[in-house]
Amino acid sequence: MPELPEVETVRRGLNQLTLNQNITGGDVLLNRTIAYPFSVDEFIQGIQGRAIMTWHRRGKYLLAELSPGAGYLGVHLRMTGQLLWLHRDEPLHKHTRVRLFFGDQQELRFVDQRTFGQMWWVPPKMPIEIVMTGLAKLAADPFAPEFTVEYLAAKLKNRRRPIKTALLDQSVVAGLGNIYADEALFKCGVLPETLCTDLQPQQIEQLRKVIIEVLETSIAAGGTTFSNFLNVKGINGNYGGVAWVYNRTGEPCRVCHNVIQRIRLAGRSSHFCPQCQS
Repeated sequence: MPELPEVETVRRGLNQLTLNQNITGGDVLLNRTIAYPFSVDEFIQGIQGRAIMTWHRRGKYLLAELSPGAGYLGVHLRMTGQLLWLHRDEPLHKHTRVRLFFGDQQELRFVDQRTFGQMWWVPPKMPIEIVMTGLAKLAADPFAPEFTVEYLAAKLKNRRRPIKTALLDQSVVAGLGNIYADEALFKCGVLPETLCTDLQPQQIEQLRKVIIEVLETSIAAGGTTFSNFLNVKGINGNYGGVAWVYNRTGEPCRVCHNVIQRIRLAGRSSHFCPQCQS
């Protein structure tokens, strides 16, 4: 699933390519991709003729602010979603779910192999969280001012579960997922199965710092290409080639040369170095 750096990479690309251009129409090829309104026709009517003013990101959600008074276009890529900016003559990928048309024969295509991705039109004056209900459950974004050491410590306090599992909880940290939780835990020297209640204050302080560092590094690399991720121009991300531990089971640690190991926690793979993390 695309995580914060991948979604942020898409947001930046969309802001470079789609702003101040009117949506001239659209075509929904898989109705269940549209989470709101329940009528596909109403979705198209709501966004048609509106210009995209700017794209925002909240956790792993994308929000396009439409021309004044027109509400928002929301997108969640889920596991395999892609937003691609293409010429309308480009052959349709068989997993294309939604097409949004713009001028100069350009279009924004939502391609989604697993079909878990969703799009919303949030009507004017309607609270976004009422329509996109997942937003109401999100914790602070790692780049938000409120994501302080004290904030993270309060979120982890009294949680008797592994820190890796806690970091995947979007009510603890918004946008963080399997890849960057592994990377952050490596950089602060904490094993993934360490209980939140066993973390020392200095470890929580360091964890907050490296979460931000790891995310910034990945954004600079255009995210990680794992199975389906591409940016809006169809280009792979480059972070995977420099990852510290993620998806490197059996390979030597880049620091101590011990073998990277993998365990399962709450049904998810966790990668770590037994020497550097203890």
